[in-house]
Amino acid sequence: MHELGVVFHVIESVENIGKENQLTKVASVTLEVGEVSGVVPSYLTDCWKWAVERSDFMKGAALHFEKIPAVTFCEDCKEEYPTVKHGKTCPRCGSGNTYLLRGNEFVIKEIEAC
Repeated sequence: MHELGVVFHVIESVENIGKENQLTKVASVTLEVGEVSGVVPSYLTDCWKWAVERSDFMKGAALHFEKIPAVTFCEDCKEEYPTVKHGKTCPRCGSGNTYLLRGNEFVIKEIEAC
């Protein structure tokens, strides 16, 4: 389960940011998670609940998600389309000459301090 490693990385990053900004406690963290990032939000939430209780700075902090839709670009017809619905093949022209524009990201968007 790589979600636990992801959670540890997020907590460490938030703790470092908190120290740099002289925060005493974190109330919540908002993550932007790409639709095809490979991260399973329900697993992440379970790991988060367990891990934040082991950090005085993060104890009780909520975790929020915002989904980044996956979008692919077709090099042949120069159109964008939803990746999950159509995969690598462009639904407009049938080309496989495509690449992912967005939807693979995983970003700490917001930290709310108490």
